[in-house]
Amino acid sequence: MGKKEVCGGYATDEAILETIKDGLYGEEVVHDLSQIFKALGDPTRLKIIYVLSRRPLCVCDIAYLLDMTQSAISHQLRLLRNLRLVKFRREGRMLIYSLDDEHVLQLFNQGLEHVRHG
Repeated sequence: MGKKEVCGGYATDEAILETIKDGLYGEEVVHDLSQIFKALGDPTRLKIIYVLSRRPLCVCDIAYLLDMTQSAISHQLRLLRNLRLVKFRREGRMLIYSLDDEHVLQLFNQGLEHVRHG
């Protein structure tokens, strides 16, 4: 390992540092994860995640609950869907949105718990 001197020495054994370095995720994984956190960094999208955590809803229902236009909600849902945070099922001509899986709810709840704890 080519050591870069940034300080007077390492506080951790070099073998441990190498193990950690070898376990770093690739750029694609880190990028995808950052996109998820970026999406969850928007208040409107967090509100959408919250209302969908209560029950599956159509765009009209979400727009009503958040006092926004259907167009604005559809735009946000498209982004959340592309990141696999929400999914939809078709009921006739209507699309019913829900959280993609339990992990999305866990992310939301853990963030909320952290905020409330502080």
